[in-house]
Amino acid sequence: MTDHETHYVPAAGRDLFLPLYDPVVRLLMRESTFRQRFLEQADIDRHHHVLDLGCGTGTMAILIRQRRPESMVVGVDGDPKALDIARRKAAKASLTIQFDESLADRLPYPNRSFDRVLCSFVLHHLTHEGKLGALREARRVLKPGGSFHLADFGPPVGGYAALVARILARGERLHENLEGRLPQLMAEAGFQEIKERGYLNTALGTVVLLSAYVHGE
Repeated sequence: MTDHETHYVPAAGRDLFLPLYDPVVRLLMRESTFRQRFLEQADIDRHHHVLDLGCGTGTMAILIRQRRPESMVVGVDGDPKALDIARRKAAKASLTIQFDESLADRLPYPNRSFDRVLCSFVLHHLTHEGKLGALREARRVLKPGGSFHLADFGPPVGGYAALVARILARGERLHENLEGRLPQLMAEAGFQEIKERGYLNTALGTVVLLSAYVHGE
């Protein structure tokens, strides 16, 4: 087992909390508002190939297929227990979605496989090298002209968010997020036209929405 694997963090932080993951996201993260804004930002066409990077329990992948039933959606995550939940949710919704188990920095897909890569609430779990590795892989699997869309914790906006950030900042993996360094990491990974697309304050802090592109080569 590699050093990175020994520091892998499951979707809910600990397996014990996995059954609470979906209810907590709905309750504390303004889920419906966030997901609607994130999907509008991604501007997914009906024939696009879409990767949900760090798909967790599959909520976003399922929503994409429901909104764009002719798109091809793949969800990938390193947590097999979360993927079991994702597959059950997709089956219950009568949707065909490919869910694969793999870490974010070693994706099992060829270069230039996807038109869109979406990544939500994943990078704050990762070390600096893990973040860079995941972003480089996201760029690698995107087609020229494709776009990457990121949602994660960012610099706090407002007094409440600043208070939450001071509490959460004890976790070293969050420092780069809270210091606003995600765009810098995206540029280092090779992305272009990096833009902040807005933010959303939640009970757990400020969520920043970012997008970037891979130019034609």
